[in-house]
Amino acid sequence: MDVAIVISRPETTATVTRGAARLLTALGYAPLAEVTLPNGRRADLMALGPKGEIFIVEVKSGVEDFRVDVKWPEYRPYCDAFAFAVAPEFPREILPDAPGLIVADGFGGAILREAAVEPLAGARRKSLTLAFARLAALRAAGVAATEL
Repeated sequence: MDVAIVISRPETTATVTRGAARLLTALGYAPLAEVTLPNGRRADLMALGPKGEIFIVEVKSGVEDFRVDVKWPEYRPYCDAFAFAVAPEFPREILPDAPGLIVADGFGGAILREAAVEPLAGARRKSLTLAFARLAALRAAGVAATEL
């Protein structure tokens, strides 16, 4: 007898986020989850690379999550590279071609399409990097901070 296991949207989001963060870490990035950007939007993952590059990953838990989300282009001014992260069963053909694409589960992930790199202006990079460092330090100190 076949048994279907239904995973809730929040569980899918958490699983894909964990796998994408593990992938970013393996690639040399330092990721933070749930980062509120200066424009008020919240990035699922924001990561700082070894050369100071900023990578934002938007996790999509399912088709409806993607279809109702019209805000993802507003992340682009705050990163050098942007990608979607989805579960292996997500229908990837509905995603736009421009952003990068990560497929992830709870154990890790793989980059199926590299994110295009559009370098940030120096002043914006410095501001975001300092805010990222402060946010990471506050979280390490046990302060429930989310905003850059």
